[in-house]
Amino acid sequence: MMRAVYGGRRRNVISRCLADALLAGVWNERSMLRRAGLALDRRPAWLRPVVREVLGAYHRPPADRPRELAAFVAAAIERRPRAADDAAPPRVRRWYLPEPQMGRRRWPVPPLASPADVAAFLDLSEGELAWLADTRSLERRVADESLRNYAYTWLARGGRPVRVIERPKHRLKTAQRRLLHELLDWIPAHPRAHGFTRGRSALTNAAAHVGRTAVVRLDLEDFFASIDARRIYGIFRTAGYPESVAHVLTALTTNVVPESSWAALPRPGDPRQIAAHHALGRRLATPHLPQGAPTSPALANLAAFALDRRLSGLAAALDATYTRYADDMTFSGGRALASRCDAVRAKVAAIARDEGLRVNERKSAVMTRAGRQRVCGIVVNERPNVARTEYDRLKAILHNAAMRGPAAENRAGVADFRAHLLGRIAWVESTNRARGAKLRARFDRIDWAGETAE
Repeated sequence: MMRAVYGGRRRNVISRCLADALLAGVWNERSMLRRAGLALDRRPAWLRPVVREVLGAYHRPPADRPRELAAFVAAAIERRPRAADDAAPPRVRRWYLPEPQMGRRRWPVPPLASPADVAAFLDLSEGELAWLADTRSLERRVADESLRNYAYTWLARGGRPVRVIERPKHRLKTAQRRLLHELLDWIPAHPRAHGFTRGRSALTNAAAHVGRTAVVRLDLEDFFASIDARRIYGIFRTAGYPESVAHVLTALTTNVVPESSWAALPRPGDPRQIAAHHALGRRLATPHLPQGAPTSPALANLAAFALDRRLSGLAAALDATYTRYADDMTFSGGRALASRCDAVRAKVAAIARDEGLRVNERKSAVMTRAGRQRVCGIVVNERPNVARTEYDRLKAILHNAAMRGPAAENRAGVADFRAHLLGRIAWVESTNRARGAKLRARFDRIDWAGETAE
């Protein structure tokens, strides 16, 4: 006996052919051997042992995992000793077309067994789906922006690299919104995740840390850009989608920033920011969650599920509380936490690295009762409350707008200044009804006649 090694390309073709044949009918040795024998031009001596090995590993047909099965078959073929007359690989005579199937659905997500099902679900043709999924990788290569699915802008951040905004164009955004509301909304985030989650908010996140001896706040660096396509693919596979569908859904919800768009961004003037700028560039050059896509916040929460679980366990060991709002992580507790703040920050950074993320050490903070404790901009020393300085600033704007007219106070040129002020008042009302009532009374004194919401 000998162990002849087939060429990689031929071996892959044989294994894919056999995987499709095995999945195309009854899942027992006799039927599987018959289909496998018909698929090849001859029946090699290793075929029966390989089929038995497949049955030993997969008690049920992995109809949602044909690629995985093909890889298993290829490895099994290479492990089998072969006779001299088996040295030459068999040739494919027939290709079977097994019916794609969903895997086990952990949540009531819509059943999509094939890319054609995805196209129908999104009211797209298969050609339109291929375009939006960027199967030809045009997004990263073409110079003509009209051929791209995203538009790119950036926001300056003091003392930090710019924030790159990747805004999907209308057709892709419409598809992403449907995926968000009809698919991702069914998959629950970790209970400690408060951002972009129904029934939770910045206020519920802050309320979990009221009246504690110490509050430790940490920030995840380039949160969306750090979550790569492999994690997103894993989320869709865990939801029960077969490999081909998970690949399409991942392509619809991740992106690569074109090199020309990255090159057009301003370089940091501070030499200390050069390394962080280059790190961001590397992340944006690989498939990642785009900041600006409606699906990204929900997928980021799901990708951080293991991080939230591990950090919740760390907090429990210290009799502390942990929550996360997007990229802001907060711990609060009593003396046990207060006496070990440095060790906790180091441990959080290590866990984050293990989960493929990175803590921004420059934005971490330890706050005790001796000073103002803020979580997501909300003061939590005694009760959730907007900072006095923020309240006074808004009160002054409303007073001046009533005295001189709203246009004089709209120095930033906000498109709908009236709605902008109402939103800020509502934010104060959510934390302090009395303060909110005073602000609303001042707002009611403003004369909006003749204003064009500038």
